[in-house]
Amino acid sequence: MELRQLRTFEAVIRHRTVTDAAIALDLAPSSVSQQIRTLEDTLGVALFSRGPRGMEPTAAGKRLQGWAATLLRQAEEAIRDVRDVRRPLRLGALETLAGVYVPRVLARFAQRRPDIDVEVHADRARDGLLNGVLQGQLDAALLLDSGTEIGGLGFAPPAGPLTYVDLEPVPLALVAAPTHPLAERDDLAAADLTGERLLVNVPECSFWLAGDRLFGVGPKRVRAGGVPVMRAWAEHGLGISLLPDFAVTDSVRAGTLVRLRLPVPDLSLRLVWREDQEQAPGMREMLYAAARP
Repeated sequence: MELRQLRTFEAVIRHRTVTDAAIALDLAPSSVSQQIRTLEDTLGVALFSRGPRGMEPTAAGKRLQGWAATLLRQAEEAIRDVRDVRRPLRLGALETLAGVYVPRVLARFAQRRPDIDVEVHADRARDGLLNGVLQGQLDAALLLDSGTEIGGLGFAPPAGPLTYVDLEPVPLALVAAPTHPLAERDDLAAADLTGERLLVNVPECSFWLAGDRLFGVGPKRVRAGGVPVMRAWAEHGLGISLLPDFAVTDSVRAGTLVRLRLPVPDLSLRLVWREDQEQAPGMREMLYAAARP
């Protein structure tokens, strides 16, 4: 079993087709197919089956996926060690968090380890971050969650050796335009939102999930877009929205939004990483830097 075969195997897993994997690897499709056949012959099992979405890993292929990621990562680390080259730490973060929380982490990390660079990969999709950590493309990721397990907010985490630490609370605010009928109401309850237009993004969004847990099915979901769009629509009286408090502070101060008087619990700023990668160079310092001083 050769490393180049494992790289090809990973490319087919990632791209779903031999042709797309070949383009990514700058190889001929016939070469990709040959490497996969040779790997299957070496292991004595079929690694892929063709499905409606392209090349699907078999049960054996799924088992090999974790091993391939580990072996390729170890090979890269060995090469860097022999060459005395230190790779940057790769931190993923939800785009919502990249402008507010990530700079704090980077500043503290730079004080502890100025010799290690950090690459930040912002993503709108939580699944992309979690899979990136699981597959070794990211060392850690910042996201929003709640509860005592990854996915307590209501999303399904990928199966794998992931662990986490909660860094700090992220307050939420239920907001509306000052002219909204609920703006002057005291002691609101979730039942008072029945039939109201709740501005949302996509079902996978952290704030959509938080709204589901807090308000149930009473409010009417109205798809607007990301945080800036939801905020702008709320300012124009098009509905109410559940948003991170840091995203609405300026609007509340300017008087274009008001916080509705319905208590909502905080989410948690959660740092997720692979438990078996805690000993990677710089990882412990990243964990210390991420924690509040």
